[in-house]
Amino acid sequence: MRVVQDPSRHFTLLRDLATPGPDVTVAFDICGGDRIRARLYGRGVPALKGTEHKADLQVRPVDVRAAATRLARRWKEVFVEYRPPTADGRPALGRPEQPYAMLTDLSAEPLDELTYAMDELAISGCDLLYGTLLGGEGRQVAMFREFLSGALAGEGLRIRFDSDLFLPWTLMCLRPEELPAPTAGLAGLFERFLGYRHQIEQTGGSYLWQGDRPTPTALPVVSLNHDTGIDRHRNTRAAEVAALLSQDTTFVERTRHRELAAALSDPALRDQLMYFWCHGAFHSDGPEPPALAVRLSDARIVDAHLVRERRRDVGEQTPFQPFVLLNACHAGVPSGESDRAFLGRALIEHGARGVLGPQIEMPQVFAAEYAYAFLDRYLGGRETAGQIAHSLARRFADTHRNPLGLAYALHCGMDARLDRVPTATDDQEQEVTV
Repeated sequence: MRVVQDPSRHFTLLRDLATPGPDVTVAFDICGGDRIRARLYGRGVPALKGTEHKADLQVRPVDVRAAATRLARRWKEVFVEYRPPTADGRPALGRPEQPYAMLTDLSAEPLDELTYAMDELAISGCDLLYGTLLGGEGRQVAMFREFLSGALAGEGLRIRFDSDLFLPWTLMCLRPEELPAPTAGLAGLFERFLGYRHQIEQTGGSYLWQGDRPTPTALPVVSLNHDTGIDRHRNTRAAEVAALLSQDTTFVERTRHRELAAALSDPALRDQLMYFWCHGAFHSDGPEPPALAVRLSDARIVDAHLVRERRRDVGEQTPFQPFVLLNACHAGVPSGESDRAFLGRALIEHGARGVLGPQIEMPQVFAAEYAYAFLDRYLGGRETAGQIAHSLARRFADTHRNPLGLAYALHCGMDARLDRVPTATDDQEQEVTV
Protein backbone atom coordinates (compact mmCIF):
# COMPACT_ATOMS: atom_id res chain seq x y z
CA MET A 1 0.00 0.00 0.00
CA ARG A 2 1.25 3.50 -0.85
CA VAL A 3 0.12 6.39 1.32
CA VAL A 4 0.29 9.66 -0.60
CA GLN A 5 -1.50 11.82 1.94
CA ASP A 6 -1.29 11.70 5.72
CA PRO A 7 -3.69 14.25 7.23
CA SER A 8 -3.17 12.79 10.70
CA ARG A 9 0.62 13.22 10.45
CA HIS A 10 1.01 9.77 12.08
CA PHE A 11 -1.13 10.99 15.00
CA THR A 12 1.65 13.38 16.03
CA LEU A 13 -0.88 15.90 17.26
CA LEU A 14 -2.23 13.20 19.60
CA ARG A 15 1.21 12.03 20.62
CA ASP A 16 0.59 11.91 24.35
CA LEU A 17 -2.54 9.80 23.85
CA ALA A 18 -0.71 7.37 21.57
CA THR A 19 2.52 7.11 23.56
CA PRO A 20 2.82 3.67 25.16
CA GLY A 21 3.67 3.33 28.82
CA PRO A 22 7.23 2.56 29.88
CA ASP A 23 8.56 -0.96 29.47
CA VAL A 24 9.40 -1.12 33.16
CA THR A 25 8.19 0.93 36.12
CA VAL A 26 10.04 0.69 39.41
CA ALA A 27 8.33 2.40 42.33
CA PHE A 28 9.88 3.21 45.69
CA ASP A 29 7.30 4.47 48.18
CA ILE A 30 8.21 5.77 51.62
CA CYS A 31 5.72 4.23 54.05
CA GLY A 32 5.36 4.98 57.73
CA GLY A 33 8.14 7.56 57.58
CA ASP A 34 11.03 5.11 57.75
CA ARG A 35 10.15 2.18 55.49
CA ILE A 36 10.60 1.82 51.74
CA ARG A 37 8.25 -0.37 49.73
CA ALA A 38 9.56 -1.30 46.30
CA ARG A 39 7.26 -2.30 43.44
CA LEU A 40 8.12 -3.51 39.94
CA TYR A 41 5.82 -3.97 36.95
CA GLY A 42 5.56 -3.57 33.19
CA ARG A 43 5.84 -5.61 30.04
CA GLY A 44 9.63 -5.74 30.45
CA VAL A 45 9.41 -8.04 33.50
CA PRO A 46 7.72 -11.42 33.97
CA ALA A 47 4.30 -11.23 35.60
CA LEU A 48 4.05 -12.66 39.11
CA LYS A 49 0.68 -14.38 39.44
CA GLY A 50 -0.89 -11.53 37.55
CA THR A 51 0.27 -8.82 39.96
CA GLU A 52 3.29 -6.62 40.53
CA HIS A 53 6.49 -7.60 42.28
CA LYS A 54 6.89 -5.93 45.64
CA ALA A 55 9.15 -5.97 48.68
CA ASP A 56 9.70 -3.99 51.85
CA LEU A 57 13.36 -3.01 51.67
CA GLN A 58 15.74 -3.36 54.60
CA VAL A 59 17.10 0.20 54.50
CA ARG A 60 15.98 3.58 55.79
CA PRO A 61 15.37 6.51 53.41
CA VAL A 62 17.96 8.63 55.21
CA ASP A 63 20.62 6.00 54.54
CA VAL A 64 19.74 5.82 50.85
CA ARG A 65 19.93 9.59 50.50
CA ALA A 66 23.30 9.65 52.24
CA ALA A 67 24.61 6.94 49.91
CA ALA A 68 23.39 8.92 46.88
CA THR A 69 25.24 11.98 48.16
CA ARG A 70 28.41 9.91 48.54
CA LEU A 71 28.08 8.76 44.93
CA ALA A 72 27.78 12.38 43.72
CA ARG A 73 30.83 13.27 45.81
CA ARG A 74 32.76 10.37 44.30
CA TRP A 75 32.09 11.67 40.80
CA LYS A 76 33.46 15.05 41.86
CA GLU A 77 36.55 13.69 43.60
CA VAL A 78 37.43 10.78 41.30
CA PHE A 79 36.54 12.29 37.95
CA VAL A 80 35.69 16.00 37.73
CA GLU A 81 38.56 17.16 39.97
CA TYR A 82 41.07 14.53 38.86
CA ARG A 83 44.66 15.74 38.54
CA PRO A 84 47.22 13.50 36.79
CA PRO A 85 49.90 12.42 39.27
CA THR A 86 53.52 13.47 38.72
CA ALA A 87 56.71 12.82 40.66
CA ASP A 88 57.25 16.50 41.60
CA GLY A 89 53.58 17.30 42.20
CA ARG A 90 53.33 19.67 39.23
CA PRO A 91 50.79 19.35 36.39
CA ALA A 92 51.78 16.77 33.78
CA LEU A 93 53.60 18.35 30.84
CA GLY A 94 51.31 18.96 27.88
CA ARG A 95 48.13 18.05 29.79
CA PRO A 96 45.53 20.28 31.43
CA GLU A 97 45.71 20.44 35.20
CA GLN A 98 42.23 18.85 35.39
CA PRO A 99 41.83 17.08 32.03
CA TYR A 100 38.46 15.46 32.71
CA ALA A 101 36.94 18.85 33.61
CA MET A 102 38.60 20.85 30.84
CA LEU A 103 38.30 18.49 27.87
CA THR A 104 35.27 16.96 26.17
CA ASP A 105 37.11 14.39 24.08
CA LEU A 106 39.12 12.10 26.38
CA SER A 107 40.12 9.60 23.71
CA ALA A 108 43.74 10.83 23.82
CA GLU A 109 43.98 10.60 27.62
CA PRO A 110 45.85 7.64 29.17
CA LEU A 111 43.53 4.66 29.04
CA ASP A 112 44.74 3.13 32.29
CA GLU A 113 43.97 6.29 34.29
CA LEU A 114 40.52 6.63 32.79
CA THR A 115 39.73 2.95 33.26
CA TYR A 116 40.79 3.11 36.91
CA ALA A 117 38.55 6.14 37.53
CA MET A 118 35.56 4.51 35.85
CA ASP A 119 36.09 1.30 37.78
CA GLU A 120 35.90 3.25 41.04
CA LEU A 121 32.69 5.00 39.92
CA ALA A 122 31.17 1.72 38.75
CA ILE A 123 31.91 0.16 42.14
CA SER A 124 30.24 3.10 43.90
CA GLY A 125 27.25 3.02 41.54
CA CYS A 126 26.87 -0.70 42.07
CA ASP A 127 27.11 -0.33 45.84
CA LEU A 128 24.31 2.26 45.91
CA LEU A 129 21.99 -0.07 43.97
CA TYR A 130 22.88 -3.46 45.44
CA GLY A 131 24.67 -2.70 48.71
CA THR A 132 22.36 0.02 50.00
CA LEU A 133 19.02 0.30 48.20
CA LEU A 134 18.46 -3.41 47.44
CA GLY A 135 20.69 -4.78 50.20
CA GLY A 136 19.57 -7.48 52.59
CA GLU A 137 19.11 -11.22 52.46
CA GLY A 138 15.41 -11.67 53.12
CA ARG A 139 13.63 -13.86 50.57
CA GLN A 140 11.26 -11.10 49.48
CA VAL A 141 14.07 -8.62 48.87
CA ALA A 142 16.23 -11.24 47.17
CA MET A 143 13.44 -12.13 44.73
CA PHE A 144 12.75 -8.48 43.96
CA ARG A 145 16.45 -7.87 43.38
CA GLU A 146 16.64 -10.83 41.01
CA PHE A 147 13.68 -9.76 38.87
CA LEU A 148 14.83 -6.14 38.74
CA SER A 149 18.38 -7.15 37.78
CA GLY A 150 17.00 -9.37 35.04
CA ALA A 151 15.11 -6.44 33.53
CA LEU A 152 18.00 -3.98 33.87
CA ALA A 153 20.40 -6.42 32.22
CA GLY A 154 18.58 -5.88 28.93
CA GLU A 155 19.21 -2.89 26.69
CA GLY A 156 17.15 -0.11 25.16
CA LEU A 157 14.20 -0.23 27.56
CA ARG A 158 12.13 2.79 28.56
CA ILE A 159 12.30 2.74 32.35
CA ARG A 160 10.43 4.93 34.80
CA PHE A 161 11.63 5.20 38.39
CA ASP A 162 8.49 6.41 40.17
CA SER A 163 10.03 7.22 43.50
CA ASP A 164 9.63 9.30 46.61
CA LEU A 165 13.44 9.19 46.68
CA PHE A 166 15.11 11.36 44.03
CA LEU A 167 18.23 9.34 43.26
CA PRO A 168 20.91 9.31 40.51
CA TRP A 169 19.47 6.29 38.71
CA THR A 170 21.55 6.76 35.55
CA LEU A 171 24.76 6.58 37.60
CA MET A 172 23.87 3.27 39.25
CA CYS A 173 25.53 0.14 37.92
CA LEU A 174 24.86 -3.53 37.41
CA ARG A 175 27.23 -6.12 38.78
CA PRO A 176 29.40 -7.72 36.07
CA GLU A 177 27.76 -11.09 36.66
CA GLU A 178 24.34 -9.61 35.86
CA LEU A 179 25.29 -8.87 32.25
CA PRO A 180 24.54 -11.54 29.64
CA ALA A 181 27.89 -11.02 27.83
CA PRO A 182 30.26 -8.78 29.82
CA THR A 183 32.79 -6.76 27.85
CA ALA A 184 36.33 -6.24 29.10
CA GLY A 185 38.03 -2.92 29.70
CA LEU A 186 36.63 0.60 29.64
CA ALA A 187 33.79 -0.29 27.24
CA GLY A 188 32.62 -2.98 29.66
CA LEU A 189 32.57 -0.48 32.52
CA PHE A 190 30.40 1.93 30.54
CA GLU A 191 27.99 -0.92 29.73
CA ARG A 192 27.29 -1.46 33.42
CA PHE A 193 25.76 2.00 33.95
CA LEU A 194 21.97 2.11 33.81
CA GLY A 195 22.08 5.40 31.91
CA TYR A 196 24.14 3.73 29.19
CA ARG A 197 21.79 0.77 28.84
CA HIS A 198 18.34 2.40 28.96
CA GLN A 199 16.17 5.47 28.54
CA ILE A 200 15.36 6.56 32.09
CA GLU A 201 13.09 9.12 33.72
CA GLN A 202 12.37 9.87 37.36
CA THR A 203 8.83 10.67 38.45
CA GLY A 204 7.24 10.79 41.88
CA GLY A 205 6.12 13.73 43.99
CA SER A 206 5.05 15.60 40.86
CA TYR A 207 3.48 14.34 37.67
CA LEU A 208 3.17 15.73 34.21
CA TRP A 209 -0.31 17.09 33.51
CA GLN A 210 -1.45 18.39 30.18
CA GLY A 211 -4.44 20.52 29.36
CA ASP A 212 -5.21 21.13 25.72
CA ARG A 213 -1.95 21.11 23.82
CA PRO A 214 -1.29 24.57 22.33
CA THR A 215 -1.45 24.67 18.55
CA PRO A 216 2.11 24.58 17.18
CA THR A 217 3.33 27.90 15.84
CA ALA A 218 5.33 28.43 12.67
CA LEU A 219 8.35 29.25 14.84
CA PRO A 220 8.67 27.46 18.21
CA VAL A 221 8.97 29.75 21.23
CA VAL A 222 12.38 29.25 22.83
CA SER A 223 13.94 31.07 25.78
CA LEU A 224 17.51 31.43 27.02
CA ASN A 225 17.62 32.21 30.74
CA HIS A 226 21.23 32.74 31.70
CA ASP A 227 23.99 34.39 33.66
CA THR A 228 26.05 36.29 31.10
CA GLY A 229 29.02 36.26 33.46
CA ILE A 230 29.55 32.51 33.03
CA ASP A 231 30.58 32.93 29.40
CA ARG A 232 33.57 35.04 30.41
CA HIS A 233 35.05 32.40 32.69
CA ARG A 234 35.87 29.61 30.26
CA ASN A 235 36.17 28.89 26.59
CA THR A 236 32.88 27.05 26.03
CA ARG A 237 30.32 26.69 23.23
CA ALA A 238 27.85 28.89 25.12
CA ALA A 239 27.72 31.49 22.34
CA GLU A 240 27.06 28.76 19.76
CA VAL A 241 24.24 27.40 21.92
CA ALA A 242 22.65 30.85 22.05
CA ALA A 243 22.93 31.18 18.27
CA LEU A 244 21.38 27.74 17.82
CA LEU A 245 18.43 28.63 20.04
CA SER A 246 17.73 31.81 18.07
CA GLN A 247 17.78 30.12 14.66
CA ASP A 248 14.32 29.70 13.11
CA THR A 249 12.58 30.27 16.44
CA THR A 250 10.75 32.96 18.34
CA PHE A 251 13.67 33.63 20.66
CA VAL A 252 13.49 35.27 24.10
CA GLU A 253 16.52 36.08 26.23
CA ARG A 254 16.27 36.71 29.97
CA THR A 255 19.23 37.61 32.14
CA ARG A 256 17.62 39.08 35.26
CA HIS A 257 15.37 37.79 38.00
CA ARG A 258 12.67 40.38 37.29
CA GLU A 259 12.48 39.39 33.63
CA LEU A 260 11.92 35.73 34.48
CA ALA A 261 9.48 36.60 37.28
CA ALA A 262 7.43 38.77 34.92
CA ALA A 263 7.35 36.02 32.30
CA LEU A 264 6.21 33.41 34.84
CA SER A 265 3.40 35.74 35.92
CA ASP A 266 2.07 36.00 32.36
CA PRO A 267 -0.90 33.66 31.69
CA ALA A 268 -0.03 33.82 27.97
CA LEU A 269 3.54 32.59 28.48
CA ARG A 270 4.02 29.93 25.82
CA ASP A 271 7.68 28.87 25.96
CA GLN A 272 7.99 25.46 24.32
CA LEU A 273 11.64 25.10 25.28
CA MET A 274 13.36 26.79 28.24
CA TYR A 275 17.12 26.64 28.53
CA PHE A 276 18.85 27.68 31.77
CA TRP A 277 22.60 28.33 31.60
CA CYS A 278 23.69 29.46 35.05
CA HIS A 279 25.17 28.45 38.36
CA GLY A 280 23.23 26.32 40.80
CA ALA A 281 23.46 26.37 44.57
CA PHE A 282 21.71 24.82 47.53
CA HIS A 283 20.02 27.17 49.98
CA SER A 284 17.59 26.79 52.82
CA ASP A 285 14.78 28.89 54.27
CA GLY A 286 14.71 28.31 57.99
CA PRO A 287 14.23 24.68 59.04
CA GLU A 288 13.70 23.42 55.49
CA PRO A 289 16.43 21.19 54.05
CA PRO A 290 18.64 22.88 51.43
CA ALA A 291 17.09 22.90 47.95
CA LEU A 292 18.56 23.57 44.53
CA ALA A 293 18.16 27.11 43.20
CA VAL A 294 19.75 29.00 40.31
CA ARG A 295 20.87 32.58 39.72
CA LEU A 296 20.83 34.69 36.57
CA SER A 297 23.12 37.67 35.92
CA ASP A 298 21.81 39.72 38.85
CA ALA A 299 22.55 36.86 41.30
CA ARG A 300 19.04 36.85 42.79
CA ILE A 301 17.73 33.41 43.70
CA VAL A 302 15.40 31.64 41.28
CA ASP A 303 13.82 28.67 43.04
CA ALA A 304 10.67 26.60 43.31
CA HIS A 305 9.01 29.22 45.50
CA LEU A 306 9.32 31.80 42.72
CA VAL A 307 7.71 29.43 40.21
CA ARG A 308 4.83 28.58 42.54
CA GLU A 309 4.21 32.18 43.61
CA ARG A 310 4.09 33.43 40.02
CA ARG A 311 2.10 30.54 38.51
CA ARG A 312 -0.31 29.80 41.36
CA ASP A 313 -3.20 31.90 40.01
CA VAL A 314 -2.65 31.21 36.32
CA GLY A 315 -4.82 28.07 36.21
CA GLU A 316 -4.50 24.92 34.17
CA GLN A 317 -5.66 26.25 30.80
CA THR A 318 -2.31 27.72 29.86
CA PRO A 319 -0.04 27.42 26.84
CA PHE A 320 2.96 27.12 29.21
CA GLN A 321 4.04 23.53 28.58
CA PRO A 322 7.80 23.74 27.99
CA PHE A 323 10.54 21.18 28.08
CA VAL A 324 13.25 22.56 30.38
CA LEU A 325 16.99 21.99 30.08
CA LEU A 326 18.25 23.11 33.46
CA ASN A 327 21.97 23.28 32.72
CA ALA A 328 22.96 24.56 36.15
CA CYS A 329 25.79 22.85 37.97
CA HIS A 330 25.72 22.40 41.72
CA ALA A 331 27.99 24.86 43.47
CA GLY A 332 29.13 21.98 45.68
CA VAL A 333 28.06 18.50 46.65
CA PRO A 334 25.15 18.89 49.10
CA SER A 335 24.30 16.91 52.18
CA GLY A 336 22.11 13.84 52.05
CA GLU A 337 19.08 15.88 53.13
CA SER A 338 19.30 18.33 50.23
CA ASP A 339 16.53 18.37 47.65
CA ARG A 340 17.90 18.22 44.11
CA ALA A 341 14.42 17.95 42.57
CA PHE A 342 12.70 20.91 44.26
CA LEU A 343 12.89 23.36 41.33
CA GLY A 344 12.12 20.69 38.74
CA ARG A 345 9.04 19.55 40.65
CA ALA A 346 7.65 23.07 40.75
CA LEU A 347 8.12 23.54 36.99
CA ILE A 348 6.40 20.23 36.25
CA GLU A 349 3.53 20.97 38.64
CA HIS A 350 2.85 24.16 36.69
CA GLY A 351 2.97 22.73 33.19
CA ALA A 352 6.52 21.75 32.19
CA ARG A 353 6.62 18.55 30.13
CA GLY A 354 9.92 17.50 31.67
CA VAL A 355 13.19 18.75 33.14
CA LEU A 356 16.66 17.59 32.14
CA GLY A 357 19.69 18.48 34.22
CA PRO A 358 22.99 17.24 35.68
CA GLN A 359 23.09 15.28 38.93
CA ILE A 360 26.67 16.20 39.79
CA GLU A 361 28.83 19.30 39.73
CA MET A 362 29.21 19.58 35.95
CA PRO A 363 32.25 21.17 34.25
CA GLN A 364 31.20 24.15 32.15
CA VAL A 365 33.08 22.99 29.06
CA PHE A 366 31.18 19.72 28.91
CA ALA A 367 27.88 21.30 29.98
CA ALA A 368 27.93 23.66 26.99
CA GLU A 369 28.98 20.88 24.61
CA TYR A 370 26.17 18.63 25.86
CA ALA A 371 23.63 21.45 25.59
CA TYR A 372 24.56 22.14 21.98
CA ALA A 373 24.29 18.45 21.04
CA PHE A 374 20.98 17.96 22.85
CA LEU A 375 19.29 21.15 21.69
CA ASP A 376 20.38 20.71 18.10
CA ARG A 377 18.46 17.44 17.97
CA TYR A 378 15.50 18.45 20.17
CA LEU A 379 14.81 21.55 18.09
CA GLY A 380 14.35 19.30 15.06
CA GLY A 381 11.12 18.00 16.59
CA ARG A 382 11.69 14.41 15.44
CA GLU A 383 13.13 12.75 18.56
CA THR A 384 11.97 12.53 22.15
CA ALA A 385 14.01 13.87 25.03
CA GLY A 386 14.52 10.31 26.30
CA GLN A 387 15.87 9.11 22.97
CA ILE A 388 18.26 12.03 22.69
CA ALA A 389 19.57 11.85 26.27
CA HIS A 390 20.19 8.10 25.99
CA SER A 391 21.84 8.45 22.59
CA LEU A 392 24.14 11.23 23.81
CA ALA A 393 25.18 9.31 26.92
CA ARG A 394 26.31 6.44 24.70
CA ARG A 395 27.86 8.69 22.06
CA PHE A 396 30.05 10.63 24.47
CA ALA A 397 31.12 7.38 26.15
CA ASP A 398 31.78 5.41 22.97
CA THR A 399 33.29 8.16 20.81
CA HIS A 400 35.00 10.41 23.35
CA ARG A 401 35.49 8.05 26.32
CA ASN A 402 33.65 10.65 28.37
CA PRO A 403 31.08 9.42 30.93
CA LEU A 404 29.66 12.83 31.88
CA GLY A 405 26.67 12.37 29.56
CA LEU A 406 25.51 9.66 31.96
CA ALA A 407 25.14 12.30 34.68
CA TYR A 408 22.26 14.09 32.91
CA ALA A 409 18.89 12.85 34.14
CA LEU A 410 15.26 13.40 33.17
CA HIS A 411 12.66 14.43 35.72
CA CYS A 412 9.60 13.33 33.73
CA GLY A 413 9.78 14.14 30.02
CA MET A 414 11.08 10.88 28.56
CA ASP A 415 8.48 11.16 25.78
CA ALA A 416 8.58 14.96 25.41
CA ARG A 417 9.04 16.17 21.85
CA LEU A 418 9.00 19.68 20.38
CA ASP A 419 5.78 20.37 18.48
CA ARG A 420 6.52 21.98 15.15
CA VAL A 421 4.29 23.02 12.27
CA PRO A 422 4.59 20.45 9.46
CA THR A 423 6.94 21.43 6.65
CA ALA A 424 6.93 20.51 2.98
CA THR A 425 9.37 17.70 3.78
CA ASP A 426 6.99 16.25 6.37
CA ASP A 427 4.15 16.20 3.83
CA GLN A 428 6.08 14.49 1.07
CA GLU A 429 4.75 11.20 -0.27
CA GLN A 430 5.52 8.27 2.06
CA GLU A 431 5.49 4.57 1.28
CA VAL A 432 4.10 2.16 3.87
CA THR A 433 4.28 -1.63 3.67
CA VAL A 434 1.51 -3.64 5.32
